[in-house]
Amino acid sequence: MIKQLLVTLMLLLSWIPLAQSQEANSVDAEIRVTDAPQDKAIQQRLSQVLGAIEGLDAVDIQVKAGVVTLSGDVSNARAARDIREIASRVEGVVYVQNRLDDEMNITARVQPLTRRFKEMGASALQTLPVALVSLAIVIGFALAGRWAGNRDTWLRRIGLSELASNLGKRIVRLLLTGIGVLIALEVMDATALVGAILGIAGIAGIAVGFAFRNIVENYLAGVLLSARNPFGIGDQVEVGAFNGKVMRLTSRDTVLMTRDGNHLRIPNSVIITSAMTNFSRNPLRRFEFNVSIFAHHDLAKTRQLGIDALRGIPGILHDPEPQGLIMELGDTTVQLRFLAWIDQRKSDFPKSRSEAIRVVKAAFDQAAIVTPEATYRVLLDNKQAAPPPPPVTAPDPAPVASSVDTAADTSIDKQVAEELRTSDEENLLK
Repeated sequence: MIKQLLVTLMLLLSWIPLAQSQEANSVDAEIRVTDAPQDKAIQQRLSQVLGAIEGLDAVDIQVKAGVVTLSGDVSNARAARDIREIASRVEGVVYVQNRLDDEMNITARVQPLTRRFKEMGASALQTLPVALVSLAIVIGFALAGRWAGNRDTWLRRIGLSELASNLGKRIVRLLLTGIGVLIALEVMDATALVGAILGIAGIAGIAVGFAFRNIVENYLAGVLLSARNPFGIGDQVEVGAFNGKVMRLTSRDTVLMTRDGNHLRIPNSVIITSAMTNFSRNPLRRFEFNVSIFAHHDLAKTRQLGIDALRGIPGILHDPEPQGLIMELGDTTVQLRFLAWIDQRKSDFPKSRSEAIRVVKAAFDQAAIVTPEATYRVLLDNKQAAPPPPPVTAPDPAPVASSVDTAADTSIDKQVAEELRTSDEENLLK
């Protein structure tokens, strides 16, 4: 038993030095460089690499025990970092000492830029023929677009207005020019630029649309107005609270001349979105007015008397005939409404209506039909009865015949014609 223990102990003692020797050998294997390049080989390899790079062939390289020392002048700090990175990647290099100096020479600093410009010039000379062909394509399509835009007779044939035709010509011109640009980019192999251009154009279009929204709205409204022709030069129109005669339609607004001779500019977008009354499209126009009489009068005879008085006024049409309507019946009064038609080409509307009121009033006075007056009853403190109102007496008879001029008033029309003759502002109306 003791003999076996001694044998085991001797085996253990002999194994411990062997294990220590193997561990030492493994550590030596991790730090030992096997077949590492010699310093001269490292220096030669670095010299070859830096010599192949323009501007780095003047760097001095020293290698000792795998430590590379770099010295000399370089054009900038970036070049020094690149050299150090190249040296550190060479096999067998343990450490790199960077002793390079940043050169402050202006010539050395400008040299890379000059070289770059030379390269760009050489590249431009190579692509010059292709660029000239592309430019010729763009110019050719632009001229074709201009020629097609000037031939606008086909746009007029389909019924487009002048403003719509101008817009169509511009669209055709831009479309052909855009096709030429796309073909030129294809020839220059720069189709990737098309997507960028379209993206920029889309963003720019949105920005311009928001910035000039009112101008675009007025322009499009002008196109619609010129296409629909809701009025012409000299038409009497009413748009909301605005009233006047049309002088011109521009791409942005519509110009009216009011009855007092002032110029009124209304944006086209307001006209296209508002209710508009054109008093001149139909030459016949009807006026009306109300008259109140006492209820004890014969309503049929009174109404007929007013109609007969209207028939005697020059300018009042007999077809359609004047009318008299009983509108309201009060406690002591009755309200009548008289209506009559005129031809605006021969008679003036305000004049005719004014004369009609005068003639009907005169006919009623002559027939002792008077309009009621306001009656007031005063109650006194002593509770005495108020005196009765004075009796109504008919006024002296007045002639019914009309001698007042009701002809059409052309003073505003003359001013409109003079304005159109002397002004050089665009007018989309014929």
